[in-house]
Amino acid sequence: MSSDQRKPVRVRRIDQTNSVHEIFEHCLPAFGGAILRRVYTILDRAIAAGCPLTISIAGPITVSGQHQAWLIPLLETGWVAYLSTTDAVCYHDGHRSLNAHTKDPIYEVPIFGDDGKLRDEGVIRVTDMGFAEEVLLDQDKFLSAVLSRPEFQKKMTGTELRYRLGAYYAQQEVRNQVEPGLLATCNRLGLPVFVGAPSDGSVFLNSMKLWAMKNAGLIPEYAFDLDLHAEVFEACAYHHWGLFESDAKSMATLILGGGVPKNYNLQPEPALGQVLGLPDVRGYEFDVQITTAPVTDGSLSSCPPSEAVTWGKVDKETYLQSTESMPGDYSTMMPFIVKALMEKHGARAPYRLYEKRDRLVENLNEAVRKNGTWLMDSINYPAS
Repeated sequence: MSSDQRKPVRVRRIDQTNSVHEIFEHCLPAFGGAILRRVYTILDRAIAAGCPLTISIAGPITVSGQHQAWLIPLLETGWVAYLSTTDAVCYHDGHRSLNAHTKDPIYEVPIFGDDGKLRDEGVIRVTDMGFAEEVLLDQDKFLSAVLSRPEFQKKMTGTELRYRLGAYYAQQEVRNQVEPGLLATCNRLGLPVFVGAPSDGSVFLNSMKLWAMKNAGLIPEYAFDLDLHAEVFEACAYHHWGLFESDAKSMATLILGGGVPKNYNLQPEPALGQVLGLPDVRGYEFDVQITTAPVTDGSLSSCPPSEAVTWGKVDKETYLQSTESMPGDYSTMMPFIVKALMEKHGARAPYRLYEKRDRLVENLNEAVRKNGTWLMDSINYPAS
């Protein structure tokens, strides 16, 4: 590297900054701080460019209250197109909605305390959060009652399930005078919520209970079912919209943790390009992740955006300047990142993609029809 290409290390005194944004720009010169600055800078660029942002979140974000601290404020900026998470996040999101404001059901407990004693007391622990086992039983009763209602007695996508569930959570929150939760907020914003492993959580377990009760002859009918094909296709339709119809004609993604939510968030590109064979499909232009998994473990959770380039999930032309993987616990960083971004960028009208999904799905259907010749050839495998 020639001397004129070298970037000098320049910092600003912390007592000379006037915002969290300035701290990210001027007070994180090296080591992990420099990686954090790069994560922030890439998100800053993506938002400034107007790129629709998708978010993938693994971990107990609703149990811990992080959704109310920084995720909901982030969603309310209008920058986010859709969310990918877990069934458990959606299930635990309802706990506070079922309790009056004078009785928050979740409280702090020691990480390294006496778990045997907590079990004897009927307390469930999630890291340093605790709640009574009755909270789960009450949540199960609520979900079973909701899933039994007439509007759920059909086959539907998981996005419709969680949109409708968010409306019921919102009613409970208003009734009990508690702050809006995640699904209620996504319902209000028309923001789709995807769950890649819907059977791996208690929302679906309550559906299984009703299904079993019908099969045992205990209830006369239960017709709710998830349309996984339509849900995956819907995710692809939103990615297709981002690439070809949104103002930016590109997409950005923020991945917090890993696992199934991360993979679901990244799979529209290979689904559109590799499997459906549609032309000119690109991966995410901006991709940043924060994960505790070490890259040497070989897992999906740990693989950096550069590895996703080889799969076509991240754009190969821009990834050196527009991707980063930050090792660490996102709960320690996201409040500051969100605050800084909100200081610099104003809110905009939400995309409300859930309300546009019929049109966007039909647009993708039309693209599939036009690609019929390629698709018909793709199902013919020569005999050996």
